[in-house]
Amino acid sequence: MSLCFVFGEGLMSKRVAAKYKIDRRVGENLWGRPKSPFNRRQYGPGQHGQRRKGRLSDFGVQLRAKQKLKGYYGSITEKQFRGIYQEAARMKGDTSANLIGLLERRLDSIVYRSKFVPTVFAARQFINHGHVLVNGRRVNIGSCRLSVGDVVQIREHSSQISMVLEAIQSSERDLPDYLDIDQSKMKVTFSRVPVLSDVPYPVQMDPNLVVEFYSR
Repeated sequence: MSLCFVFGEGLMSKRVAAKYKIDRRVGENLWGRPKSPFNRRQYGPGQHGQRRKGRLSDFGVQLRAKQKLKGYYGSITEKQFRGIYQEAARMKGDTSANLIGLLERRLDSIVYRSKFVPTVFAARQFINHGHVLVNGRRVNIGSCRLSVGDVVQIREHSSQISMVLEAIQSSERDLPDYLDIDQSKMKVTFSRVPVLSDVPYPVQMDPNLVVEFYSR
């Protein structure tokens, strides 16, 4: 049974309006998108962005790893992300693996992974607008946490939205094998909690450095 925890979801994060700045801030094309400005300007945002070079300290490396992982999942605030880390730390097993598992169990992550929408930011908005069912019931909370066996489906009247049709046809992203996806029925079953190596990140993620950052 899915668990829908709300981590302060109300107003959309300001980062949605400046999402491409995240790429340049962390110095990588975070989502692997062809339109990322990082493909043209491989330096940080702002008038002093080109000056920001040099070797990072251990803390800087850890901070960058945290910024990358948090930024990748879109509109998660620092408070929310820290809360997810703290929950991962309380769970049995490896904290970094638990962290990835919790992030990938989010409904907005699964809608994005299934290629029903083009971006993780669009996934949050799509869910908020009531286009998604979980086990047959409408859910409008992007942070709703799924359990193994839960079924996510796009509502019938929403399946013909042009954004959805374009996202499904896109070859931009790979479909992960921990989701059983039936795109003809706009339906996906969450088959297992993934580990880091299962997740198709376009860039290298280092959740162990995120753990070190919060453990300082």
